[in-house]
Amino acid sequence: MSMLQEFREFAVKGNAMDLAVGVIIGGAFGKIVESIVGDLVMPLVSRITGRLDFSNLYFLLGDNPKNLTALADIKAAGIPVFAYGNFFTIVVNFAILAFVIFMMVKQLNRLRAAEPPAPGPEAPATPEDVMLLREIRDSLKK
Repeated sequence: MSMLQEFREFAVKGNAMDLAVGVIIGGAFGKIVESIVGDLVMPLVSRITGRLDFSNLYFLLGDNPKNLTALADIKAAGIPVFAYGNFFTIVVNFAILAFVIFMMVKQLNRLRAAEPPAPGPEAPATPEDVMLLREIRDSLKK
């Protein structure tokens, strides 16, 4: 079997195709969650807390001789920093993503439970000789 033929069999199998579709949809879904967090949730949280941009929240862990204020500039200067704002945003992303996936799995499980179980295979017909032996047994019992 040639390598090209083996690759073709691998690529056409259902599992590989399902994985590819899952990765593509997962990437698109990640962008949707980022938009929900960045465009809908975080503005509401910032309105409540009075902060507009959480990704720029940090604590300096070292000296800042140039008095830099932007987190990107501080990191570029090599100053140690505890950047908790970006972490907070990522945690919110994860919580929303986990909740949405939970709801999807819950719906799928509900739909699976609603389907009636497939009927089992019918029992094979009893052979004629067994039927004849049963008749003889029953007649002897009388």
